[in-house]
Amino acid sequence: MKNKLNINKSKKIPYRKNFELNNKENTNFNSQNDRLKFDKFLISIFGISSLGLFSKMKYDEYKNTITLQEFVNLYLSKGYVDRIQVNNERGKAYLKENSKMKQVQDSMGLNTLNFVPIEYSHLISFKKIVNDLLPRAIGITIALLLLRSFSKSISNSASDRLIKSNYSSFSQVKNMNKNIKFSDIAGMKEAKQEIYELVEFLKDPKRFQDLGAKIPKGALLVGPPGTGKTLLAKAVAGEANVPFFYISGSDFIEIFVGMGASRVRELFSQARKLSPSIVFIDEIDAVGRKRAKGGGFAASSNDERESTLNQILVEMDGFTENNGVIVLAGTNRSDVLDPALTRPGRFDRIINIERPNLEERKEIFKIHLKPLKLNEKLNKDELIKYLACLSPGFVGSEIRNLCNEAAIHAARRTSNSGVDLIDFDKASDRIIGGLKKLDGYLSPKEKKIVSLHESGHAIAGWYLKHADPILKVSIVPRTGGALGFAQMVPNELRLLSKEALLDKIAVLLAGRASEELYSESITTGAYDDLQKATMIANSMITLYGMDPQIGLTTFNSNMNIDGTSSNSNNTSSYSLYKPYSEATSQAIDNCIRKMINDQYSRVKELLILKKEQVHKLSDLLLNKETVTNQDINECIGPMPSKL
Repeated sequence: MKNKLNINKSKKIPYRKNFELNNKENTNFNSQNDRLKFDKFLISIFGISSLGLFSKMKYDEYKNTITLQEFVNLYLSKGYVDRIQVNNERGKAYLKENSKMKQVQDSMGLNTLNFVPIEYSHLISFKKIVNDLLPRAIGITIALLLLRSFSKSISNSASDRLIKSNYSSFSQVKNMNKNIKFSDIAGMKEAKQEIYELVEFLKDPKRFQDLGAKIPKGALLVGPPGTGKTLLAKAVAGEANVPFFYISGSDFIEIFVGMGASRVRELFSQARKLSPSIVFIDEIDAVGRKRAKGGGFAASSNDERESTLNQILVEMDGFTENNGVIVLAGTNRSDVLDPALTRPGRFDRIINIERPNLEERKEIFKIHLKPLKLNEKLNKDELIKYLACLSPGFVGSEIRNLCNEAAIHAARRTSNSGVDLIDFDKASDRIIGGLKKLDGYLSPKEKKIVSLHESGHAIAGWYLKHADPILKVSIVPRTGGALGFAQMVPNELRLLSKEALLDKIAVLLAGRASEELYSESITTGAYDDLQKATMIANSMITLYGMDPQIGLTTFNSNMNIDGTSSNSNNTSSYSLYKPYSEATSQAIDNCIRKMINDQYSRVKELLILKKEQVHKLSDLLLNKETVTNQDINECIGPMPSKL
């Protein structure tokens, strides 16, 4: 098996690449020769036209001329002139053809019947041809030259693109660099374990085949953007040591009908020739969406995409055997994929890659902190722990961006000691809320209102039992639109209790409650808090069955009778259809309103009880603008037992 792989890699792949390069070079060479011949042809026509024009000028220069008096005496007075044509200042006289010959025969005494017959003929001279065709030849030459220059500017026309599309499939399917291993990827232990089995299948298939196992035909990597789906596929290529083909789902779609299906056939044909091999289709949802039901415009407008999808289905599990070719695909929209694509036999495994938890974020930070020059005073282990807590919900790409922004901030302040803790804090603030507004001046009154608002959030989060811990509070206006924010460390548990959700609502409403209690009037600053609180309350009542009046029912208008989503083909997540009566709708509205009012009253009582702490923290914010968990601890004391 190893010898077979070495032969394929050493001979077939370079041969194919050389073949396409030679084809392209030959095509370019032929086109250059054709253009050179065409240019010579145009130059020849232009030269002949110029020569004719020159000869005409010379002919006009040496013509015999007579005076007007000579013309009158010799021709006009003797009746030889048939007609005269005057054009501007020049005149042209036409002589009678038979006038002179008739006079000669009369003078000889011949009878008219005995006149010698005279035959006239009109000969076209070369000079006349040149004079007639010369202007036309010059005009045609100029038109061809203009057309030639214009054709260069539209070389990317539809016809050229149609010809070039024959080569595009090979340029888009390429062998990737195999320099990434599983050891280079932090976190996602379960996903790595599942996908590593595919590598073992390729390395030692006999061990599995002896037990009757068949190699999986495909694996679908599903997860939010930035979680490392493509990176995991690159690691498979580095570990498996087999030919690896990469293509994006959008590369299959062309404006020319049939090109997508043709490209799919060519891709799998090359993969089979080099089997065992791996094909990775990134963002497969671009071509693998659910097919439209029925006909009409919606169906006909997607014929090209659907024909491409049908060809993928046939290649993965049709009459043609696909032994030795494993198909990997990545997407963050698995809900829109066609069921025929995700069934076993095509994608035997669906590998979910989730956002990293606290421990996984620590591992990711270890990797991305390696290239940074850190301040020697920093304890790296403590820094990693702090940054992992500072970045809840961050994926791998966001963690890498945070480290890069910290290094940029350190360079901006011309730090000689390296990247410090303040640089990571500034980078985190920029990612969460945006840059600090340079012209975001707040009046003293506005600044006081914002400090009271954020203090209300912080005090509620500090004392409520199930609230998320407070990490940082700031009243610095940001380019993201926020005048301030209270950053908390969300609970990473998958199950949330009813009490925890109610405390979330209370913390969100604490900002408005603090404004109402301790400032002159309420403001629009609580808009986002009210929106989030309403969404949580609505979910508790209509989805989770946490209200005794509505009961243990779920009202999801996007669900079919079998529990599947009915909104996979729609772009909006909302539906005009309500699976309940108007009376139930009114009851739901009343329950949401009651739940929010109860939590608002509850958090107001807490803020009245902790009035002194609210004002202390507000004054600290006015002085420092940004306070951390440690600052809050020093200001109002350590966090007591939760109420």
